[in-house]
Amino acid sequence: MPYDIQCAAYYFPGFHPERRNDSVHGPGWTEWELMKCARPRFAGHDQPKIPLHGWGDESDPGEMAVKIDEASAHGIDAFVFDWYWYDGPYLQGALDRGFLRAPNRGKMKFALMWANHNWRNFHPGGRDADYPVLFQSLVTEKGAAAVWDHILEHYMSHPQYWRVEGKLYFAIYSVNRFILQLGGPEKARKVLDLFREKTARAGLGELHINGIWFDMLEKDAELLECPQEEWVSRLGIDSYTSYNSTGATETWKRTKETFPRIDYAETCSQYFEIAERAIRKLPAPYYPVMTVGWDSTPRTIQSDTYLPGAYPWFAVMEPDPETFEKALAKLRDLVSGHTPAHREKILFINAWNEWSEGSYLEPDTLRKYAFLDAVKRVLDR
Repeated sequence: MPYDIQCAAYYFPGFHPERRNDSVHGPGWTEWELMKCARPRFAGHDQPKIPLHGWGDESDPGEMAVKIDEASAHGIDAFVFDWYWYDGPYLQGALDRGFLRAPNRGKMKFALMWANHNWRNFHPGGRDADYPVLFQSLVTEKGAAAVWDHILEHYMSHPQYWRVEGKLYFAIYSVNRFILQLGGPEKARKVLDLFREKTARAGLGELHINGIWFDMLEKDAELLECPQEEWVSRLGIDSYTSYNSTGATETWKRTKETFPRIDYAETCSQYFEIAERAIRKLPAPYYPVMTVGWDSTPRTIQSDTYLPGAYPWFAVMEPDPETFEKALAKLRDLVSGHTPAHREKILFINAWNEWSEGSYLEPDTLRKYAFLDAVKRVLDR
């Protein structure tokens, strides 16, 4: 039987020229340069990872059209773009010039996840972890109003913008950071209410605001301003999801014992328990995420000895298509079995193209379409 589940994949727009990157790394630089320099860091390490379609420019509408064709043909309904704002948009070319001008854009929906963290220079980064902040994310009430206006004008008014239960979907990556920078949950609620008001005045209907949730943050001191379970009542968010499962499970918490590897099957099993618990306990829908893998070694200095440390010096979680497919099917059944009839069933995947973090569905020269074919089989499109 076909499953009436919407599947959205996160999209990292780091593979097109960007003027701010030019000023730091040189003209035309993209994160493909990190991938080209990647090498095996330990015995059996799968690097370099090479894209099947080459080191392309995702801001080219023709190249984006290939991604849209492949994603939509394998059951992906929407790209949720990592979206950055540092006194103006950053890395927006993949969406603005690529996706929105692609001739086949009508095959897929798109939405935004505001990646409201500082942009640090670990491209590549050494082991001291003292990476300079190149672009700072600082949210104020006035600044947020400008962000809302930009989003409404350039994205949410587009017919392909993704709606969940009829409402325009918008996610915030670091909700605790958002709250703290605005001066507390009451002020953060005021700013989100302004977004809703602007959306209604623009004639676009209602917003669906999603908060990126990680269970390991529940004891974080910063969250005392507004615990995650209170995001619904105090901020008015509509749903929860996670960006990935990296760092969230017990396996990740004991990486010093297993470094440089993380067991993929074990992590998938442990995340399933987290997702099931989140669906039961959180006061709004939780949309689980399937993580394809993890390998942030391309963002480290390749000539340094690979030892455990702060990001990006993490252990490597190499995926395999068979385990991925079984885990995805298990999450599919979880969503199908626990979603009330009046709610939409939604499943996320991290990611379409997080190449420099080793989590991607996009075909490479080694496994080609194995992961995408697994998605198609699981969703039975």
